[in-house]
Amino acid sequence: MQHVADARGNPLLRYLARKRVPLGFVTAVVTAVLAQPTWTSWRLGLVIAIVGELIRIWAAGHLEKGREVTRSGPYRWSAHPLYVGSSVMALGIVIAAHSVIVGVLAVVYMVATLTAAVLTEEAFLRRRFGGAYDEYRRSEGEEMSRRFSAARAWRNKEYRAVVGLLIGFAFLALRVSTPI
Repeated sequence: MQHVADARGNPLLRYLARKRVPLGFVTAVVTAVLAQPTWTSWRLGLVIAIVGELIRIWAAGHLEKGREVTRSGPYRWSAHPLYVGSSVMALGIVIAAHSVIVGVLAVVYMVATLTAAVLTEEAFLRRRFGGAYDEYRRSEGEEMSRRFSAARAWRNKEYRAVVGLLIGFAFLALRVSTPI
């Protein structure tokens, strides 16, 4: 439980968690500038990034943010499947960018912001749901049966990640120096 208190009391963690999207845009711009993609790296990276986005869509289609401790879909196996999907997407982008510097930048960005997000989110969930969240984390919570809902994924604004992914890969495609 000590890490939860640290997350609430640590201004850097709170800042990184709150600013992860704007920091992601900055990281994306730097990635676009430093990228040296080939069509092979771009295609492979796109496939991997799409898998990551599909994980995110699946998770968003089960998540009722702030209303409950979600235990259906990918939440049966992972407390943070949206972040798992984001990590897979980042791997795809790094592969597509074909740049070691982008890889290092992505690792620093993902570790810093996702660690901060997980710690602050878990502190919030423990404050909001108390024992129910702790039971879930110990895999002791009651089973939840819920079907995937595209409307729920839309309500959770997952379309923004899809659009961002498409725009990012369009920019990377423009950076490829050889013809298809």
